[in-house]
Parts: sequence; C-alpha cells; structure tokens
Amino acid sequence: MLIDNHNRQINYLRLAVTDRCNLRCNYCMPAEGIDFVKNDKLLTIDELIQVGRILVGQGIDKIRITGGEPFVRKDLMVLLRALSQMKGLNDISVTTNATLIGPHIDELKQLGIKNVNVSLDSINRETFERITRRKQFDTVHNNLIRLITEGFNVRINFIVLDGQNVQDMIPILEVMKHHKVSVRFLEEMPFNGGSKKFTDIKWNHRAILEHITKAFPNFEKLESPATSTSVNFKIRGHAGTFGIIPSFSRTFCGSCNRLRVTATGDVITCLYGKPKANLRQVIRGNNSTGDIEQAILKAVGSRAKTGFDAQEEHAVTVFENSMTSIGG
Repeated sequence: MLIDNHNRQINYLRLAVTDRCNLRCNYCMPAEGIDFVKNDKLLTIDELIQVGRILVGQGIDKIRITGGEPFVRKDLMVLLRALSQMKGLNDISVTTNATLIGPHIDELKQLGIKNVNVSLDSINRETFERITRRKQFDTVHNNLIRLITEGFNVRINFIVLDGQNVQDMIPILEVMKHHKVSVRFLEEMPFNGGSKKFTDIKWNHRAILEHITKAFPNFEKLESPATSTSVNFKIRGHAGTFGIIPSFSRTFCGSCNRLRVTATGDVITCLYGKPKANLRQVIRGNNSTGDIEQAILKAVGSRAKTGFDAQEEHAVTVFENSMTSIGG
C-alpha cells in the first residue's frame, strides 16, 4: 500500500504513454507545437508494463492511460492487453480525443476496458476546429456515438475557455441528456508550453455551476467518493449527469489519491509540482525491482500537501510545460 507523507493512500495511477498528439488544442500547446521528446527517451511498452506491474504490487488498483493522445502510439494495445491480465488491477481506463480509437473499440470491450474519457470542448464544428486547429469533428463525433451506443462508460471532459466555448456548455448538456454520459466541465489551467500564463480565471467552478443551473434549475447534488476530483450533479429528466472539476482552484487536494508517471518516466505526485524521480533512468540502470520500488516510495514520501504548495516548488517555471508533456 502506498501512503504519502500526509497519510493519504495512493491507489490511482495516471500513466502517460506518449507526449505526442494529433490535435493542437490552443489551451494545451502553442500552434507550432512543442519539442516532442525523442523516441529513445520514451518508456518502451515493456518498461510501461514493468512500471504498471510494480505499482500494482504496491497497491495501485486503478490505472488511467493518458498522453498526449494514447492511440497515437501504435503498440498501445499490447500494453492494455498486459494490464488487463494483472491481478489486483480493478479498473483500467483511457483518456482520449477520440480521433484514433475507432479501430480498437471492439478489442477494448473484449478486454473489459469500458471506462473512456473523451476530451471534447465543443459540439459545434466551427468551435471544435478553432480550438483543436484540426478538422476531425466528424471522426470524433462518430467514435463518441459508437462508444455510447456500445455501452462504454463515457465521460466527456469539457474545458471551459473564456471567449471560446462558453456558448456550448448548455447545448452539450442538451445533446447528451438522453444518454448515460457524464459531462464534466473543467476549469482552465495555464499549462501551454509557456505561451499563456494567468493567475486567475473568470470561469471558475462557482461561475460554471451558476451558468448551468440558470439554464437547468431543477438539479440535485450527488454523493461522490471522497477521492473524486469532480463535484457531481443530476438534472431532472436527464439520463446522465454533469460534474465540475476545480482543476485550477484545487479544492480536492486533501483527499488526492493520484500519482502520475509521464511518458518519459518522471514520477509526478502533483500536476503542479516538480518531478520527484525518473523511473526510466532507474530501469535502464540497474533495472532492479527493488530500486524502482524505492524510487516510487521516496517520491510518494515527499509529496506536497496541496497543489498550491507543489506550485511553490517551481513557481517561476511551473506553467512552462504543455499539458501533453505531463500526462494530460
């Protein structure tokens, strides 16, 4: 069991498999992209499996595969097949932009991997293409509908961007009200490869809730697990739910149960914090299971209490990374 220095149990791993993405969302990276790491700096599939197996042995029972865009990686299904066989791993999920998942939907279902988060910041073609800087709307829409109709547990992650997609918040709830889908609205975060910085946001979790409940006054707050990052609600007459994730306000730090390992092997104990270790270096050094376990334990044992404390570890450079390089 992994227990951090603030007595929080860590049982949830966000495992990034690549820093590459086939979209260029304007809140995630600059238009020209970022300097993606060379392939030899990425963890191989065998190394990712090794990291997963060790962490499951240490008490991780939920792994979410992230990127970049995970399905950019051609050998991703090899990893997912291996993870699906690990005893003690109860929940495997994937976060994707849904552009490349189509050919893999059948096998994902066969493997029992049915929890899929789809990053979708607009249901309007023009807005979608402006934000993503790519023309993939039809592909995303078709794959999303297929995931829903084939019984996947779909959560839509919608980052609220002032001046860009606020007008689509109510319409996406209207479109999804007949489906058992959770639409989750996230506060914007200033990770964008250094091209955007801010110290405050207009659309914080309170403003988002006020905007939604003006349109849908008949709603109720739902009970959520203590470790949930989202505050969840049900609108009367809607088959699904909606949630709000205060990712910038960071109101959920006290119960955080998450650990991140980036595609290059960095261990990140908080999205806003510095890497605490690099597992790639350990694996390619001695490749000792004991050394890898100790590196993880040391990282977890020096965890910041809150995201604000973590930010202070490198306050000058914290937002110079792109979200795609730190695991989405």
